[in-house]
Amino acid sequence: MRALASLLILSIAGCATLPATRDTPYLPAGVFGTYEDNDIGAINQSAWAFASPARTRHNPIDAAKAIIALEYLPGELTENPRWVGMDASVKRRMGLARADLRRIVGIRADAPPQAVVDAMLALIWNLASGNQPAVMQVLASPVFTAPPAVTLATLSDLPFMPEANFATAQAQVEEMPFGDGRR
Repeated sequence: MRALASLLILSIAGCATLPATRDTPYLPAGVFGTYEDNDIGAINQSAWAFASPARTRHNPIDAAKAIIALEYLPGELTENPRWVGMDASVKRRMGLARADLRRIVGIRADAPPQAVVDAMLALIWNLASGNQPAVMQVLASPVFTAPPAVTLATLSDLPFMPEANFATAQAQVEEMPFGDGRR
């Protein structure tokens, strides 16, 4: 019985998000859904969002969630032992996709991922509550390179980003290599 309890604890710990690092920002629970862990949620949200620009068009909240996912995944997939079996090229391309997304959206290339995630979380909160002055204040932070109105317009109409589409779709395939959730 004791061995079973130890195995259960180790299994649960293996699915946990690691503490934040320089490359992997901290995400609060439930960013991508109440019952979805952040790793799987980030993979699914980003693969869905970057598959077609129509999915986030006129919805800067979903675009911001996709940005959070792409800020989080390069570090998480590289640093968390849970993903040791994922193809290294997927992890590398995830970093390239993040750099491409930052350029397109107008996020400083040297911004720490945690600062980007914090700004996006504040943006989501303020958009959801309809606080337009606070939205513009968040978008005026040093994380962004474009004027707030330009950044908001970009978030409301993200273009197709082939690198983000490919990297996130491949991560989703690798997430469930057997197609039935077995890992």
